[in-house]
Amino acid sequence: MPAHFTSPDSFPRSLPMSRATFLRLAAAGAASLVLASPARTADRTPAPAMHTRPIPATGERLPVIGCGTYIGFDVAHNSDEYQRLPGVLQALFDAGGAVIDSSPMYGRAEAVTGKLLAAAGSHGKAFLATKVWTRGRAEGIRQMEESLRRLQVERLDLMQIHNLVDWQTHLATLREWKAAGRVRYLGVTHYTAGAYDALEAVMRAEALDFVQINYSADEREAERRILPLAAERGMAVIINRPFGGGGLLRRLRERPLPAWAADIGATSWAQLLLKFVLSHPAVTCAIPGTSRPEHMADNALAGTGVIPAPSFWTKHPIDAT
Repeated sequence: MPAHFTSPDSFPRSLPMSRATFLRLAAAGAASLVLASPARTADRTPAPAMHTRPIPATGERLPVIGCGTYIGFDVAHNSDEYQRLPGVLQALFDAGGAVIDSSPMYGRAEAVTGKLLAAAGSHGKAFLATKVWTRGRAEGIRQMEESLRRLQVERLDLMQIHNLVDWQTHLATLREWKAAGRVRYLGVTHYTAGAYDALEAVMRAEALDFVQINYSADEREAERRILPLAAERGMAVIINRPFGGGGLLRRLRERPLPAWAADIGATSWAQLLLKFVLSHPAVTCAIPGTSRPEHMADNALAGTGVIPAPSFWTKHPIDAT
């Protein structure tokens, strides 16, 4: 494990709390309880540990819930939205999380992430992943150098080729960067099942450390091809769109949780949907995006306690309609 990436077991923990409970407390002015260390809480009960899973290429273990920065971190400095973001990262780290995923296509997200980590002295707690999203070797190198500058690091944990754009060119560069120690892992991404033919071809032809794809209770195409192939080829899998791009969670949040949610320790729909994603054994980490500390704390709880077997969902399907 690299010196800058602290073991998840050493991260401070926060008390488990459901999304609904947190929101009620926040409205009452007590939101600070969620981000307090166990020593400051009333009963001093430590939070449950977040599960970790190995990166097949090395065996290094990653916490199973991270944070995506699309939209939520593309905000102006000193805006109201920006003022919430330190709490998002603190909630991630307090829960034992580490993975923060960004991209140059996310506007200000890389620069905001770097600024927040630097201000809190938290670079050592983060597993930083970003992407190259352009064409041509020279432009790709320029863009990756800019990502390093924005994120305020000299080496990245993971660089991914965004949506397979000019992947042959960038993969050659990334192998050079990995050999030189400028990136630790390399991978490719996509977010739509329509790209799975091309993605599958790349996965079969190339040695990759990571693949990032969409997968949720209402976008299950990856189960048939991509997830089994990743397991076969020894690739770690990061899941984007675990809430179906947000539409699924919006549809479900007004419904009561099914009674069987308690059997797997889920106290919110977000936790239930994330536990569904994590049930697949090929999944390494899910990166739901959020700009709210209470949602990050709630999401992180999905990575604790019971992660059911895939067969659980046959008996307990999620109605995504």
